[in-house]
Amino acid sequence: MIASLSGTLGEKSPERLVLEVGGVVYAVQVSLQTFADLPPAGATVRLLVHTEVREDAIELFGFLRPAERALFHLLRKVKGVGPRTALGVLSGMPLGALLAAVAGGDGARLQTIPGVGKKLAERIVVECREGAAALAAGAPRAEAPVGAEAVLGEAVSALVNLGYKRAEAERAVERIKRPAAPLEEVVRAALQGLSG
Repeated sequence: MIASLSGTLGEKSPERLVLEVGGVVYAVQVSLQTFADLPPAGATVRLLVHTEVREDAIELFGFLRPAERALFHLLRKVKGVGPRTALGVLSGMPLGALLAAVAGGDGARLQTIPGVGKKLAERIVVECREGAAALAAGAPRAEAPVGAEAVLGEAVSALVNLGYKRAEAERAVERIKRPAAPLEEVVRAALQGLSG
């Protein structure tokens, strides 16, 4: 099994890239999130790899971050989720926002991802919630989305994980006047509003 590849990035497209490693050229499928973070063609890149072996093919799926590969493996355990569907889910939103949605049980948010209907969103939440929460807790800060909306969503998720009801967490976060503040400040301000 191939666990990682390090080499020169050749062609790249949103669906797959070509990586040359010691004279051998590999085709690797990646999520839109990984694609967006790739350096230009010709640069050296290291990808964590999941190798999918089937009767008729061997496919490689690449990830820049350990948390993205771990979430891919979590999604693959969900009944009816193959590697391409898992990659599609990972492509649907930034990793931090996706972890927050799954960990927070936000099936409605998952349904905004193309190809994810209500039943699949519910299965993902039920089967991946604990694992996603653990990944979110250990995910490096750089992996979190930076948009104000994403920060507010993660703040709500953090408050729910602290034991607050989702509705009261959402109200507390909505009352904050600095939506562009860092996540820690938003959570701290929301907690002050909830305890006040």
